[in-house]
Formats: sequence, structure tokens, C-alpha cells
Amino acid sequence: MKTLILGLGNPILTDDAVGIRIAQELKQGIPDLEVVGASEAGIALLDYVIGYDKLVIIDSIRTKKGKPGEFYKLELEDLKPTMDFSSSHGIDIATALKIGEGLGYTMPRQVSIYAVEIRDNTTFGEKCTEEVEERIPFIVRQIVKEERL
Repeated sequence: MKTLILGLGNPILTDDAVGIRIAQELKQGIPDLEVVGASEAGIALLDYVIGYDKLVIIDSIRTKKGKPGEFYKLELEDLKPTMDFSSSHGIDIATALKIGEGLGYTMPRQVSIYAVEIRDNTTFGEKCTEEVEERIPFIVRQIVKEERL
């Protein structure tokens, strides 16, 4: 099964980079794993995911009740494709994959999404906050276990 690990975020906005950081850690532990770190969103992600059977997305999330460093596993079905283009990210990943499928591209059949709770995504910095940073090794191990990488 052809698998892509896609870490998302902004590498210079502290915790927003956590998806990219985790993807890099996965690559260090499993060198033959196909890994991409990207700052793009929405339809631009199609360029990365076309032709893969399995897609594992890792990104940051900020909720009202979550604690920094917690993570959640979602499936694509948990996201509802929408034609609402008001998001700062453009269209969401579920919509982008539906559009790619509609255009006849080979889209991943299996998609897992890991969302890591963050504290700070507005401060310029190349390191995550301490709470998030210390959880990265645990999250990497959990993704390896869950995805059987």
C-alpha cells in the first residue's frame, strides 16, 4: 500500500509547526517512509496526495477545552465536505479530495487525520511550546502503532 505522511503547518509559528515536526520525526524513525511537510491547505494539497492509497495527515488544532499536547484521531468521514469558501484555508481537505475524485484523479482510499492540540500559533518561533514539544515523541509512537508503519 502506497502511503504518504503529510505534516501540515507553518514552520515559523511555534505550535502551528507541530504537524511538520511530527512528520519529520516519523521520517527519522522510518527512513523509507514517504513524508511531506507542507504549509499549503485546501486544493493545493492535491498535488501531494494524488496516486497514494493511504494518507496520514498531521496538523494542529485549537479547541476551547483541550490541553496542549493532546491529540485526536479523525477519519475523513468525521469532516463534512463543504462548498463554503469563507475559511482562511480556502476549502477543507475533505472537499479538496472530493474535487480531486470528481476530476478523475486517484485519491487515497484510506485517510487518517491526527489533530494535535496546541497553545500558541501566533508567536514567531521555530520551536513548539514546552507542553507540545514534550508530547511529540509519544504522539509519534502512537501514530506508528495505530497506522502500523
